[in-house]
Amino acid sequence: MTAVPVHRGQTARQNAQALRARSVAGKNATMVGDPTRFRNELCRPFVDSFLMTRSMLALLLLCGPAAAAGTISGPATVIDGDTIEVHGTRINLYGIDAPETAQSCQTVTGREYRCGREAAQALSAHIGSGVVTCERRENSAAGGIAGLCLAHGEDLSAWMVTRGYALASRQVTAAYTHQEGQAWATRRGLWAGTFEKPADWRQDRRRMEASAGASTAD
Repeated sequence: MTAVPVHRGQTARQNAQALRARSVAGKNATMVGDPTRFRNELCRPFVDSFLMTRSMLALLLLCGPAAAAGTISGPATVIDGDTIEVHGTRINLYGIDAPETAQSCQTVTGREYRCGREAAQALSAHIGSGVVTCERRENSAAGGIAGLCLAHGEDLSAWMVTRGYALASRQVTAAYTHQEGQAWATRRGLWAGTFEKPADWRQDRRRMEASAGASTAD
């Protein structure tokens, strides 16, 4: 680069401006003299912007649906012994079936108690104010969304079955049959007395409601 003479009458700032002007002029002259380089320099900002946009789009396509459909985390509201609600989404605890809220069972002495309500209260007390994280699963015996849910680092489905508040749903998974065997062996929760399987109770309830509806229609 050709040296720019420094005049005694100029200030240091004026000399710096002269150097910068000469540098820009030289660069522009080179770009005009080389059309390919001129085109590359002119288009580079647009190319960089396009590449960045494409990368962000690819990231959203890869991660967005997985995050939306894969996991949900937050405070939970207990609906019943195997259903919770997180951020407005109802989730059935994966692989288990607990008594319905209105369902009653019998103790070893034959006393009737609301086992469905007891299961829901136990689940609510165990979660407390903790954050629940659920990973979505495809199968749910009750229909809707099923999730493998953790609270305090513990699988809620396993916790409910181990303490006898729920049964393992073998038609969905065999993951909790061992916990159910432990609860039966130690006579915990439901196994301390007698009860109707929740699925059978629901079926009987639907049959009774259907029969009552038919009688009313007649």
